[in-house]
Amino acid sequence: MKSTKFLVLGALLSMALIGCGKKEETPKTATNTEVKEYKENKLNLEKKVITKGEAGPEEVTLSFAATSDVHGRIYPYEYGIDSEDKSAGFAKTYTIVKNLREKNPNLILMDIGDTVQDNSAELFNNLETHPMVEAMNTMDYDAWILGNHEFNFEKDFLLRNVKNFKGSVISVNIENEDDGSKFVLPYQIYDVQGVKVALVGGIPPHVPMWEASAPEHFKGLTFEDPMTAVKETLDELEGKYDVLVGAFHLGRKDEYGKTGVFDLAQAYPQFDLIFAGHEHARYVTDVNGTTVLEPGAYGWGVSNGEIKVVKKDGKWEVKDIVAKNVETKDVSADKDMLDQFKNVHDESRADANKVVGKVNGKFIERTDYITGEDKVTTMPTSQLEDNAIIELINEVQNHFAKSDVSAAAVFNFDSNLNAGDFKKKDVAFIYKYTNTLMGVNMTGENLLKYMEWSMDYYNQTEPGDVTISFNPKVRGYNYDMFDGVNYKVDISKPTGQRIVDATINGQPIDPKKTYKVAVNNYRFGTLMNLGLVTAEDKYYDSYEELQDGGRIRDLIVRYVQENLKGELNPKVDNNWSIIGFEENVPGKDAVIEKIRTGEIKVPMSEDGRTLNVQSININNI
Repeated sequence: MKSTKFLVLGALLSMALIGCGKKEETPKTATNTEVKEYKENKLNLEKKVITKGEAGPEEVTLSFAATSDVHGRIYPYEYGIDSEDKSAGFAKTYTIVKNLREKNPNLILMDIGDTVQDNSAELFNNLETHPMVEAMNTMDYDAWILGNHEFNFEKDFLLRNVKNFKGSVISVNIENEDDGSKFVLPYQIYDVQGVKVALVGGIPPHVPMWEASAPEHFKGLTFEDPMTAVKETLDELEGKYDVLVGAFHLGRKDEYGKTGVFDLAQAYPQFDLIFAGHEHARYVTDVNGTTVLEPGAYGWGVSNGEIKVVKKDGKWEVKDIVAKNVETKDVSADKDMLDQFKNVHDESRADANKVVGKVNGKFIERTDYITGEDKVTTMPTSQLEDNAIIELINEVQNHFAKSDVSAAAVFNFDSNLNAGDFKKKDVAFIYKYTNTLMGVNMTGENLLKYMEWSMDYYNQTEPGDVTISFNPKVRGYNYDMFDGVNYKVDISKPTGQRIVDATINGQPIDPKKTYKVAVNNYRFGTLMNLGLVTAEDKYYDSYEELQDGGRIRDLIVRYVQENLKGELNPKVDNNWSIIGFEENVPGKDAVIEKIRTGEIKVPMSEDGRTLNVQSININNI
């Protein structure tokens, strides 16, 4: 049975680590071979026990390390802004991993998904082995748990990279549709110095919704709720392990009401240790006697867990567990890895700095609504009023989808454009994701429902509020602003009753009329899940028409060059505004000044991903 577990809560102070010597000579450049077409549709991976270390001791310390949501980062660099990020990249996590292996050479190293997407990683999708997978091979990863963003690309891309990964690829809840067999391994058993360790991994079941616009990305696959799949697998594993470890690309709670990682820990206390991902959160905690931890995102840290087991009456028992997150901020990047992937870094930077136009004025004068700074620390102007950034994105979407209405979100609160050269990195800065564009036919009734769904982003105002705040349960990427329709948002009203005076071409939206609406592929999946559109309602798909050139980033570049002749001028039509907010609260100016100077802090969400989640109220400061 489990004993008391000792948790090192939160992030450990970053260690000034020195990487150990090379085990073997590594190549100086990343793989650059032409891709081989992967003909098979199934992997049929073999279940086998992997041995690490010699059996013998009566007391063994098992060591585990995990990264998650690294999102295309090998170098500690953000190519979207062409700037170093000291808390990112496999080259930094590798230094920590080497140190951990020096202490325990039988370390089990795992990545918990969302690995091959973002940060210009798609530039290398045509290689036989993607650099992120090659980097994991270089670092001797034992396991790769698939994340939902692994399905952002063609299935052949995923199949060949799974095949070329040298460790075990795990996900308990993905099945082949034709015969119910597992797509990848549901679990992996390791024999570590005579101790049987079972590692079980899983993925959110929402891939078909998120990739609804590109069903070929998951063709032939079904995604089961993790709760059910884990139970079936634990039944199969009964009696085959001494220690049970989970590695799930799941947030603490599921965003659509399905199974979160805390739900699994609550339901299956036989897990000794669970590593989590997907949420980009940083925590170490205990749920129902099981240690659960997550290492943030992009390479912010490495989650490390150690389980000490002792043999008693011929059986292994868990004596204690220590878990911590080790930050990378003050750690030196591994030089060998930097050398090996220098070409990837150089190509990414060169691509980011390609000039594609000219910006003739600042698009948002005050990025932070209160401080006026370019870095948002209080309230983002882009979420509070119509602005030239969202205007440009919606203008591009309306143009290519030939739509009546366009809806888009600002993915980065700091999004802005300044006068000067317009480079590809600027496109990535204002449009973070590699989404494609969809055009859907939608009734006026459902368009209004969609708009109301989006406006759940705002908290309802209360008397005395001097700031407008956002619902902490709604991510900024799920707040769409609409163009082609004039409307007001009354935030004094409850959710579902906020859209006021919605008109198209001067006429009230007709509930029975069908309108053409432009959205990204991710939102198309959301709308299908909400029952507001069906697959048959799609009339335009930029990826079907233009392949990789159909990504919204590429459409922005094309529109700027072809339609704007390379000249970007900020413009705003102010087709929407917020009402239901008291502008002249007595004492407001003094409070705003205290927010500006930092004397009063604007609250953020518990996970740190959403700013401004509670209004500052004059009556409750």
